[in-house]
Amino acid sequence: MVADGNRTYSAVPARLARTIVLVGLMGAGKSVIGRRLSHILGVPFIDADTEIEAAAGCTINDIFTQYGEAAFREGEARVMARLLEGPPCILAAGGGAFMSADTRANIRAHAVSVWLKADLDLLARRTAGRGHRPLLNTQDPRQALADLIERRYPVYAEADITVDMIEETPEMSCRRVLDALRGHFGRPLEEIPS
Repeated sequence: MVADGNRTYSAVPARLARTIVLVGLMGAGKSVIGRRLSHILGVPFIDADTEIEAAAGCTINDIFTQYGEAAFREGEARVMARLLEGPPCILAAGGGAFMSADTRANIRAHAVSVWLKADLDLLARRTAGRGHRPLLNTQDPRQALADLIERRYPVYAEADITVDMIEETPEMSCRRVLDALRGHFGRPLEEIPS
């Protein structure tokens, strides 16, 4: 049993049948919620950006600076494909990964996608002053986020499940994601068909 706020969840007795991919913009909470889901469900948490950096041998900022965004996206698609072929896990996708039609199809085939949908104000607060996000290293990071919302949210809406992120504790957000997953499938998560 794992305590989470006011509720206690049973740890999944067998491994999760399908990977759960968290999608959304930077600052939506993919890593924080992903780590908590991983703990509750007893499966590994994998951050796709960390895996990309390990494969490239440099930071995402360095990849963008030295090779450009197109090269980064190619590497990102390869890493996502590899991770989706692996054992079930909680996978935090980079903000742009779900924009690739091939990656979306791969996620549909191997995983369950959950869009952590956050409004501009929440994203701006959570990403303020963090220089490790290449797409926000601009004169106006808030406007950059607004532009990303306009381009990406219509595509993110293709996710299997949408959970609105609000200003609350990570435990409460995680609980709402778990409830959305259970509601979507109408049965325990370990019984999601592979």
